[in-house]
Amino acid sequence: MFIFEKRTQIPVCIKNRNPRLAGIILSQYGGPDGELAASLRYLSQRFTMPDNMGKALLTDIGTEELAHLEIVGSIVSQLTEGEGAKSFDKYGVADYYVDHANAVYPASAAGVPFNAAYLQSKGDPIADLTENLAAEQKARATYDNILRLSDDPDVNEVIKFLREREVVHFQRFGELLDKYQEKIPRNC
Repeated sequence: MFIFEKRTQIPVCIKNRNPRLAGIILSQYGGPDGELAASLRYLSQRFTMPDNMGKALLTDIGTEELAHLEIVGSIVSQLTEGEGAKSFDKYGVADYYVDHANAVYPASAAGVPFNAAYLQSKGDPIADLTENLAAEQKARATYDNILRLSDDPDVNEVIKFLREREVVHFQRFGELLDKYQEKIPRNC
């Protein structure tokens, strides 16, 4: 069973508004390497893991990715709170405003709406875990790119936290992959 605490893993308190930065960070909400895709991928793959340890790991990480989705959504929301159409236009993201105003909508930084094609679930533990290793590295790289583009210390503190969690997930998936590969008979 789940326990819901009315706080995020890390506090999100953004002081400065910046719709341009929100549009960049939005990619980690609904982009191809974002938190929504990761959570759905892992929560789908868990059903074909060969043991409870694998199922538990994918459930735990998939659930944590949902928490990260909430964190990223909070950043985007706080960066745009109270901003109107003229502000979005000034920052070059008027197209987003026309369709969504200040809503947090799952899309990439390029404006491409979330697509279930971002999910990979093969049903083979080795293939799925290898995919997950790559997914965590792509998410880490996206967070690195965001840090290169952001000069907001409030945003950067949270993005660094999320980036660190991608590294931990990569390590956990690697450990599980090693365990499963040890069980594969080798033909020599």
